[in-house]
Amino acid sequence: MAASLPLVHPRPRLALTLGDPAGIGPEVVFKALAQQDWSTRADITVFGTEALWQETLGLLALDPQVGARIAALNWFEVAPPLPLSGLTPGLGNAATGAASFSYLSQAIAQTLAGNFDAIVTAPIAKSAWHAAGHTYPGQTELLAEKAGVSRFAMGFVARSPHTHWVLRMLLATTHMPLHQVPGTLTPELLTAKLRLLIHSLERDFGLTQPRIAVAGLNPHSGEGGQLGWEEQDLIIPWLEQQRQRYPQVKIDGPVPADTLWVAPGQAWFGHASQVVAHDAYLALYHDQGLIPVKLMAFDRAVNLTLGLPFIRTSPDHGTAFDIAGQGLADPSSLVSALSLAIELTQRRLGQQGPWGVVL
Repeated sequence: MAASLPLVHPRPRLALTLGDPAGIGPEVVFKALAQQDWSTRADITVFGTEALWQETLGLLALDPQVGARIAALNWFEVAPPLPLSGLTPGLGNAATGAASFSYLSQAIAQTLAGNFDAIVTAPIAKSAWHAAGHTYPGQTELLAEKAGVSRFAMGFVARSPHTHWVLRMLLATTHMPLHQVPGTLTPELLTAKLRLLIHSLERDFGLTQPRIAVAGLNPHSGEGGQLGWEEQDLIIPWLEQQRQRYPQVKIDGPVPADTLWVAPGQAWFGHASQVVAHDAYLALYHDQGLIPVKLMAFDRAVNLTLGLPFIRTSPDHGTAFDIAGQGLADPSSLVSALSLAIELTQRRLGQQGPWGVVL
């Protein structure tokens, strides 16, 4: 009997959007793609406007060999709905918002059609989207709507360059005024977010018995009701239910936010030899999670959208209009976003990668 051949998986197919044309998106896309020969790891197709692509290429004055490699990349031309003539770097407007919205919309449509396995998005400006008549809070919400999912979440992943420890953080609430957070935190919302987090830890990172820390909302986690009622009346009873529902998961909390990030910081920088950090952290509102993540990993953290039928990653920074067009943007976070998208897609294809334990 003939020996069976080893199963060969195709390279991940990534759709990469340029982001807002007036921001640093086109620049970091160029720089990230120039750092290595990505064709050995994935098939990457850039969604954008070729005229903008050529302008950015001229701005960066790349080495001819690097420029030739980038020029050979797959390209998906998206005609901007509004003219981009007279584009000024750093000044987003209705035209740039309409363009970045179209780039992402086309990438989503092509991915849902089965032509791509993952989407990596460069930064957009919400104000420019709104000026163009697209009143989404951000790219995440558009992705969820087009994919037909109602349960989704914004997560962040980063690997320490010092210790190789992997930080994973999920936000229970995202872009909303702080005064709306307590009323938004319901048992139903928290249950949906925790379920997404546990599923991702198992499916994407191979963690079948994870340790998860859940943040408190008030100072000192309410201090027994003296500094707020949400912990006593909402979070603690909800946590008890979740521990019974997920006996294979160790769920700690509510952990006061001022101590929640001590162990992650030590694990990230290697300041403690016997640190026992959690596998993931559930923060209850935007700044509670993003301030520590950006403090530790601003140049390498990746935004990972949970709940979609495909992988979606993006850098953890915005359009940086203040430095757009100056050639100063750091592509590290986008490089990490591309790498994580490749690794997670490979895991779903049954291959192996370094972000989890054994993929």
